[in-house]
Amino acid sequence: MKFKFLLSASALLAGCSSAPIYNKPQVDMPVTWQTQAPWRQGAPNDLAAKGPWWERFNDVQLNALEEKAMLNNQTLAAANARLAQARATLGASSASLFPQVSVGARVANQRISANRPLTKPNTPNFTTIQNDYSPSIAVSYEFDLAGRVQSLVEGATASAEQSAADLENTKLLLTADLAINYFNLRSLDADLQVLSKSIDLQKKLLSMATDRHDLGATSGLEMAQQQALLDTTLSQVHVLKRQRAVFENAIATLTGTPAPQFSIAPLVFLALPPDVPLGIPSDVLERRPDIALAERAMAAANAQIGVANAAFYPSVTFGPSFGLDSTRLPTLFSAPSMLWSLGVSTSQVIFDGGRIKANVDFSRAGYDVTVANYRRVVLTAMQEVQDGISGVASLDLAYNQTLTAVKSAQQVFKIASERYEGGVANYLDVITAQQSLLNSERQASQLLGQRLVTTVFLIKALGGGWQVQVSAAP
Repeated sequence: MKFKFLLSASALLAGCSSAPIYNKPQVDMPVTWQTQAPWRQGAPNDLAAKGPWWERFNDVQLNALEEKAMLNNQTLAAANARLAQARATLGASSASLFPQVSVGARVANQRISANRPLTKPNTPNFTTIQNDYSPSIAVSYEFDLAGRVQSLVEGATASAEQSAADLENTKLLLTADLAINYFNLRSLDADLQVLSKSIDLQKKLLSMATDRHDLGATSGLEMAQQQALLDTTLSQVHVLKRQRAVFENAIATLTGTPAPQFSIAPLVFLALPPDVPLGIPSDVLERRPDIALAERAMAAANAQIGVANAAFYPSVTFGPSFGLDSTRLPTLFSAPSMLWSLGVSTSQVIFDGGRIKANVDFSRAGYDVTVANYRRVVLTAMQEVQDGISGVASLDLAYNQTLTAVKSAQQVFKIASERYEGGVANYLDVITAQQSLLNSERQASQLLGQRLVTTVFLIKALGGGWQVQVSAAP
């Protein structure tokens, strides 16, 4: 009767959790983003499927590199392995919810010593050699009185979801890092093309200055000035090529390729960046995988409080066993060979010097750490999105203004060249106009590259891919 009462009480207590009820902390979110002209916002459509965000740039080579990185990047492979580990841990923790059944067998031929201690004082011992056959089956089940096992499962579930979010975050960081390196490289290609055109022009003007000097029309100063300008421009080419090699090597590593075996042919292709749909600030909480990762870390830490708190309660384990034991194989399955055990074991800590309480306090403090980290990640996300919005708008203005400056510099250079050829102006005006035109053209190509990189940064800050507007069928 007492045994039945104990089982009933254990069953009622099983599943009761000592972990605090988990509620995701609230964070203050702005209603809208701060935008300024000439900001262009795309129109998202929640019914459309998300696609790889880098395809919005319409660059075939970038698409191919991103696909290669998704297959061969080792950081991503490690994140996949961590997710597999977390799921395996979840499976191991979930197994504790069920009884553990084990079978065993013992077959032995043994000799018993004649000099063993006497079991009966008046009966001498004899040496005995005998067989022993003993198959058995045992069951063990822990009654989850304080929800310790349930808290373990909840923590493992949150950790697995955390690893899944970490995998998505790794993908986002990888694809964004690759795109940034790629657009920086293409920006340098455009810059090198500007320098190449300038070098051709400067060589042509150097030839003209040399001819005028040979004819005695000018002194050697004009020829030396043009030669100095050409040498300066040529030195800039070597600097840019070194910078390009750095980005090329970074792309090689990101795509899982040894740098000495990787190269990207120069190509001047800087497409206009796509319009990015912002949505409302609270959307970032759902779209950014690093925020999801931080939130799941809070859930896992909350479950650890339940695991630590469960140590205050008794541990009850139900462990029946059944077996057979015989010295002869023919009688192994007879009734006299049967043996069994049915019982419940329990233990309760009476005094531990405050160890359990210290573990609970440690777990609660760990949860507070994850809450602070979650709020920090959200604030950082708000900062990164706002930085991206401001950066895109400012670079748009700067790029458009630089295009106007390029046209003005071209006109100045044309007038200076014509006045010099007509003998009205000195060669210093031509040198100054050349340098101004070169600077304006280089600035235009660099600003377009920065605009592309900043757009990637903004897309990453918003959480990656977004829904595209699908036109209605006619």
